[in-house]
Amino acid sequence: QVQFVESGGGLVQPGGSLRLSCAASTSASWFDTMGWYRQAPGKEREFVASITNYFTTRYANFVKGRFTISRDTSKNTVYLQMNSLKPEDTAIYYCNAPLGSGFVANWGQGTQVTVSS
Repeated sequence: QVQFVESGGGLVQPGGSLRLSCAASTSASWFDTMGWYRQAPGKEREFVASITNYFTTRYANFVKGRFTISRDTSKNTVYLQMNSLKPEDTAIYYCNAPLGSGFVANWGQGTQVTVSS
């Protein structure tokens, strides 16, 4: 059973930056795609960014130009560099690997990102 552990969240002021990390219990390179998702209070979980084994990236419109997803397969880790953070980015951020109609792993604890002055 694969599990992902997110870290790197915290409190940051608007316009600030954070770098999130997602550590996999096994090699994430085994999966075609890894993605970051987020869920804000009162909202559904939404797609943020994804990256394939061939380093093709995709981003939600609301983060384009601000967030960058990357992966280091040697460390079984996926990253999300978040710049120019906005209060509306406040959410719990999760990582997972899409597989068919679902995901490879159960949703973990996530990491809290709070953007506030």
